[in-house]
Amino acid sequence: MSAGPNRIKLWSIGGGKGGVGKSIVSLGLGICLARLGKKVILIDGDLGGANLHTLMGVRYPQVTLEHFLLKKVPRLEDTIIETEVEGIGLICGADDILGAANPTYSQKIRLLSQIESLPAQYVLLDLGAGSSFNLLDFFNYSPGKIVVFTSQATSLQNAYGFIKSALYRKLSRDFAKDDEVLNLLYQTTGNDSEMPMHSIPDLLARFKGEDAKKYDLLCRSLWDFQLFLVVNMVKSNSDLKSPEIIQAVCNDFLNLQPQILGQLVHDPAVEAAVNQMVPFPSVHKKSKAAQGLQQIVMRIIKESMLPRSDWLTTRETPPEEDLPVESMITQPSGV
Repeated sequence: MSAGPNRIKLWSIGGGKGGVGKSIVSLGLGICLARLGKKVILIDGDLGGANLHTLMGVRYPQVTLEHFLLKKVPRLEDTIIETEVEGIGLICGADDILGAANPTYSQKIRLLSQIESLPAQYVLLDLGAGSSFNLLDFFNYSPGKIVVFTSQATSLQNAYGFIKSALYRKLSRDFAKDDEVLNLLYQTTGNDSEMPMHSIPDLLARFKGEDAKKYDLLCRSLWDFQLFLVVNMVKSNSDLKSPEIIQAVCNDFLNLQPQILGQLVHDPAVEAAVNQMVPFPSVHKKSKAAQGLQQIVMRIIKESMLPRSDWLTTRETPPEEDLPVESMITQPSGV
């Protein structure tokens, strides 16, 4: 076990679109962490089409999230399945009950309240496709947020759309009782050229100098939204520019600056492992994709353990320090 608790224990792996390899990435990260002696629990958060157990070689799980959601077991911990990979426990998704893909509010709160108390150093939550409110809430609840995508134009569009949806979901909840912010936030979602609000920077500019309290609260909410990017199935050097495209768009329109965790090259060994129902990268340990996963895991461990600087509001910033709040929002410490 580590000498102390991680700053980030729970990591969610999302992306909005199916087929970009979220489950493979989640599984690969878990195996690489376990190889380093870390205790890991994988949760299949795809409540409408769970398949993580298949990738792990588990054909017929005896217990799933269904048992927890329907209170057949009292604790989420009771749904953990031991796997053939030492150090990894698995919680299978509930894809065989009516409404499992859309849990009730009470079910969601009960699930979230027990996730971070699971007996592990790292909990990896593999999210399903789409951008439903429940899925976005699971993503936003996680201190570590990973977005997986490929270099395809449609995947980039979906990745940005997912990030924007998650951020707007967070802001709408953070400012649920502030009609002024909500109305202006709603304006930024449209395409009407006559609207004064077109982006999050426009929203910040609206309050900067006029309402310091709301401006600080917005900045704090954005600062809390720490995001990491992984591009999958890289086939050429041009594909490596994909995360930079996401970074630029997020910075211009959302006032965010996601960090790039790494990239995974296209590797036939991955498809072979899936077809054989063998956890990747338990085999093919020296494949190119496996090497990429190892590098990403080292970044995750570093990010998990690094402390993050405390938030400073605009009024707390020393007058002589020429540092705009926008830069504090998007510049996590330790980078």
